[in-house]
Amino acid sequence: MHKILLIIQREYLSRVKKKSFIVMTFAVPLFFFALYAGMFYLTKKSFKDSHTEVFILDEQGDFANKLQSNKNVSYTVSKLDLQAQKAQLTQSEGKKSILYIPKDILTSERAELITGGKTSFVTQEIISGQLEEIIREKEYKAKGIDLQIIQSIKPKVSIDAKEITADGEEKNSNTAIAMGLGVALAILVYLSLFLYGAQVMRGIIEEKSNRIIEVIISSVKPFQLMMGKIVGIGMVGLTQFVMWLVLTGGLFITATLLFVNPQDMQEVAASQPGAGNMSTVSKAMAQNDSASILTSIQSFNFTEVIIFFFLFFIAGYLLYSAIFAAAGSAVDNETEANQFSMPITMPLLLTYILSFGVIINDPNGPIATWLSFIPFTSPIAMLVRIPFGVPLWQILTSLTLLILTFLFVTWVAARIYRVGILIYGKKASLKEIIKWFNYKS
Repeated sequence: MHKILLIIQREYLSRVKKKSFIVMTFAVPLFFFALYAGMFYLTKKSFKDSHTEVFILDEQGDFANKLQSNKNVSYTVSKLDLQAQKAQLTQSEGKKSILYIPKDILTSERAELITGGKTSFVTQEIISGQLEEIIREKEYKAKGIDLQIIQSIKPKVSIDAKEITADGEEKNSNTAIAMGLGVALAILVYLSLFLYGAQVMRGIIEEKSNRIIEVIISSVKPFQLMMGKIVGIGMVGLTQFVMWLVLTGGLFITATLLFVNPQDMQEVAASQPGAGNMSTVSKAMAQNDSASILTSIQSFNFTEVIIFFFLFFIAGYLLYSAIFAAAGSAVDNETEANQFSMPITMPLLLTYILSFGVIINDPNGPIATWLSFIPFTSPIAMLVRIPFGVPLWQILTSLTLLILTFLFVTWVAARIYRVGILIYGKKASLKEIIKWFNYKS
């Protein structure tokens, strides 16, 4: 145990003191912040750049005065005929268009938008939406329907999702928060396990290629060395991971509070793909339903999620690091290691993809439940399910199976490691690795 602790200390300090660790720790949050700021700036700028001046030629005679200008489109009634307006359009600069409204628009429901280049899809949607509203109003009037009565009827149904616990108590379901949190945890765990597991493999390949391992292996057992490297690099990764969360969160919150206008935030959010399918929480935010948001957040058990996140993150890291360590000991360089990386990460990738559909849509279904019990998929699957409420026995069973599998894989990996770490210049095949496992000490 003492030797394992010394190896852990060696691995941790040697990597934390490296210049690359310090640079990456601060560079990654700055990179994400710059990416966020750049996206926000470019999206906001695109609103200004996409503004179009539209000249209206209304042959029907009753549409031009009802079209309303907004931030994206400015309407001007043209005093020229169509051909003269087209000639002027080709000579003008900036984004200008001609909206030709024919006499039979009420029956044909067609109009023409003529521009000097490609027409913006957003501009088309805005104009077509306003024309549809005008036609709808005329249809109501023609059929003797009072438009004011229709507009006054705007039902707004709010559904408070409740769930009954095993004790018979009711509590808020918080489905929207659970979905968002589940997807966020899936992304974090997938990236972290892949990133830090690969670091273990690279560390072993580096020491093997430098022949440092021949000196170290003379004083410690292969199992002790591998265990020390896994835990030591894991602690480095956990330290860096926590610092990334703190720094990135601090930068985002500070910048949002000091430099971002809430109205601009709403415009940018509305422009993103899928903005039309906002969740319950997003809708509440858009409607300034702050009391509803606060109640949902306060009633959510974040403590349970955080505790189990770290437990499954650490156990999942240990499992996959042991597999990556075995792969690293079987090859001489990272190019050869790539043949093992894909099979190792396939269970994680599969679960990561399923997290966005199958698991969050049916967190207590048979597929999600089985994935959360299989040790190679449970680090992601169970963390996606936990925000929705999972029985404690399922969580503990999944965690126990994950730890037992880690110990078994570590034992298997150590048997491969003890031979493979000293093999140079030979490309390992599956048959060769099985031979290494069967060698007697």
